[in-house]
Amino acid sequence: MLRRARGTWRAGEGNDVVAAWARWCYRHRLVVLVLWVVALLGLGALGGAKGSDYSNDFNLPGTDSQRAYSLMASAFPERSGDPTTLVWRTADGSVRDAAVRERLEPALAEIARMPGVGEVVSPYGPDGAGAVSADGRTAYATVVFVDRAEEVPKALVEDVVEQVAEARADGLRVELGGQAVVYANEPPAGTAELVGIVAAAIVLFLAFGSLFAMLLPLVVALFAVGIGLVLTGLVSHGTELATIAPLLGTLVGLGVGIDYALFIVTRHRRGLLRGVAPQDAAVTAVNTSGRAVVFAGATVCIALAGMLVTDLRFLEGIVIAASLTVVLSVLAAITLLPALLGFLGLRVLSRRQRRRLAAGGPQGAGAEGASSAGARWAAFVERRPKAVGALALVVMAVLALPVLSLRLGTIDHGNHPESTTTRKAYDLLADGFGPGFNGPVQIVVDGAEPAAVSALAQRAKATEGVVRAEVMPTPPGSRVAVIHVVPATSPQDERTGRLIDALRDDVVAPSGERAHVGGATAVFKDFAEVTADRLPYFLVTVVGLGALLLLIAFRSIGVPLTAAVLNLVAAASSFGIMVAIFQWGWGGELIGFGKEGPITAFLPAIMLSLLFGLSMDYQVFLVSRMHEEWVHTKDNQRAVRVGLAETSRVINSAALIMICVFTAFVFSGDVEAAMIGVGLAAAVALDAFVLRTALVPALMYLLGRANWWLPGWLDKWLPHFAVEPKQEPAPVSPARNGAKEDAPVGS
Repeated sequence: MLRRARGTWRAGEGNDVVAAWARWCYRHRLVVLVLWVVALLGLGALGGAKGSDYSNDFNLPGTDSQRAYSLMASAFPERSGDPTTLVWRTADGSVRDAAVRERLEPALAEIARMPGVGEVVSPYGPDGAGAVSADGRTAYATVVFVDRAEEVPKALVEDVVEQVAEARADGLRVELGGQAVVYANEPPAGTAELVGIVAAAIVLFLAFGSLFAMLLPLVVALFAVGIGLVLTGLVSHGTELATIAPLLGTLVGLGVGIDYALFIVTRHRRGLLRGVAPQDAAVTAVNTSGRAVVFAGATVCIALAGMLVTDLRFLEGIVIAASLTVVLSVLAAITLLPALLGFLGLRVLSRRQRRRLAAGGPQGAGAEGASSAGARWAAFVERRPKAVGALALVVMAVLALPVLSLRLGTIDHGNHPESTTTRKAYDLLADGFGPGFNGPVQIVVDGAEPAAVSALAQRAKATEGVVRAEVMPTPPGSRVAVIHVVPATSPQDERTGRLIDALRDDVVAPSGERAHVGGATAVFKDFAEVTADRLPYFLVTVVGLGALLLLIAFRSIGVPLTAAVLNLVAAASSFGIMVAIFQWGWGGELIGFGKEGPITAFLPAIMLSLLFGLSMDYQVFLVSRMHEEWVHTKDNQRAVRVGLAETSRVINSAALIMICVFTAFVFSGDVEAAMIGVGLAAAVALDAFVLRTALVPALMYLLGRANWWLPGWLDKWLPHFAVEPKQEPAPVSPARNGAKEDAPVGS
């Protein structure tokens, strides 16, 4: 595809290869379709037989909390899991009253007998000491399932929930908390995807006015996402993949898959309206917009791969899942889509467009290109670039202000909506035992004498911010002791983070013992700190690689530099919106999010990877058209004006689709996915409607010819890769347009 010339890589026969590939897929459309169907059904059957093996591995080698977890898992495997908590509270009297016990003890006994339940620790039993609040009105029992939380059968959790419901009575509240309950109460699989697809279908139909044109991007995206999900499930057996990985893979796959097909179909329809034969129009669409799709997909994958710089095992699985769906989306767009275009012929146009084409012939080079609104807006920006650019920059800056208070941490059941049983259980425990009860800290001591462990517990108890510190029972023969520390503040409170530091620096370190501070709260604190420390390296990698790709594609210093800076601005603005909604609580209840809290620690890396990748998509499609016009005319004003006018409609349509898909993940039942969905929807809206539509063209008008400047010595060494389209084939007569072989015209 590339050949060596005078010490540089020059584009040679790449266009011919791409065109030949597209033509083969068009002519052998039945073969291509069958291969994709076989791949989907075959892999689907294999995936159904093998299943999946997702798990959340927050392994942080070298951190204090990881050392504590490793000791706990080896010495007390039954305590290292994720228990479910049954909580009850009386309006009057005590939980020890006979009337209360008569309702709870049979329910606990019934739960203990259920297959799949390993143990139930009751406050009424010998191991339940401390499970009754000081005022005697609140108690809890611990239910330990045999399987991990994400693997507990939904039917089993529903049986437990039924027992809880039967135990309730007037004056007696009974609630259930735990991650297994969260998984069981999630909406049916596919709810968010279905909502996003329906919304995208509406946007596509409004954009195209044709049922077949609307279906094409959806079918292409569904094939890619379907195969990607199955492959992700199969890969989960060989490597650690987080439970959120397939959900994010679906989110990204639907967004880019529909958009990539949209760009190609739009170019194909433009050719048909100009009178180009269906086969030639499809080949040209793949050879032009399809090349941009390949380039855009590569930028998304490179941006996703930037997460590997963080060296966090949890993120590696997300990279695999999302990259798989992106690669499959690109592959489907340049193989399956031209095959489907071959089946449809002129039916990809609306009935009115087909009638107009048959009656009046080709509609000119501007057909399906620049909209009148797009042309007017481009002319307006050209007349007032300073005002438009300044206004857009002010909007982005104002939206970015909340990011200054960004705080990374973890969300828990306290962030669930108030109507959920998990949130009610969380609040009951906090009211009865203190806010820190929901996020205890463990000091894990290895090889110390009992007297030394007791002394360590006393020093911990004397630390400001500690409500209780007690040594847990140690099995005979074990050299590992655990001190259970209950903070006075909630897991998300910044004071709890400072307490963990104080326990490490002022209690453990001076003792000289081999002891480590762990627990879920400490793990997420360390995770947030490690993420924050490695984020600068991640940003340099992602921004640098993206800028390098744009430098190669557009032979310009200005284009990649402005893209890098503006992408950072867009990232800050989208994170500002996330902080306002999820951390400050502005409108969180409207989208099903409960109490405000910190931004989940792993979200910045995921969000920034996806944001930079998707931003590059729109930058490529916008600037490639500008670059094409610049190469032909050397007139910067015309290049920016034509590029903006001809791409604004398709970019806005693509953005609306992505916004619909991403926003729909609020209905996924996963709070982290909801955060990512809202953040990405906001980022795409700002990127498409503010940056690419206003700020980027305004800056390019102001920069003039400097947009396209590149030092001669650098031009000689850079490889050449043309993203911009070639000249389209000449129109053909209406008679040929209606030829049976290339253009079935039935409705």
